[in-house]
Amino acid sequence: MRLLGAAALAVALGLPLAAQASDCAPDRLTVRGDWGQAGFAVEVADDARERAQGLMNVPEMPRMAGMLFVYEAPQSVAFWMRNTLIPLDMIFAGPDGTVRRVHDRAQPHDETPIPGGPDIQYVLEINGGMAARLGIAPGDTLRHPAIGSETTPAADPCD
Repeated sequence: MRLLGAAALAVALGLPLAAQASDCAPDRLTVRGDWGQAGFAVEVADDARERAQGLMNVPEMPRMAGMLFVYEAPQSVAFWMRNTLIPLDMIFAGPDGTVRRVHDRAQPHDETPIPGGPDIQYVLEINGGMAARLGIAPGDTLRHPAIGSETTPAADPCD
């Protein structure tokens, strides 16, 4: 997995958010909820080829890292774990970045479809068990420069 930038490195090393660059960056995503917030170093998969590849054949991922799947418009999505080597949590979010569903610990190589539900535009994949460990749940919000558009803007995608 390729992670770039100082913010990504700080997140991957588990440094507190205050120690990271405060700039909104494409390699950084924040999840916020009643429990607080957590930052992740992310790669973005925003075209069909990148989304199809996802995290297949990745043997390990830093603790606070992940992949953000970005779709052009809200839709029903389903994921599977073909050729995926590590357990993953899948966090499905709507156009405004609000978490709608969390799938805990998808099992490597399992080809059973994991549906996200209707009107999903973003999916964050992180290490299996991390969502429960942090308390990430429906109603929390994802913040990233890709979240929101001219027709469905997030209040402030990076604040």
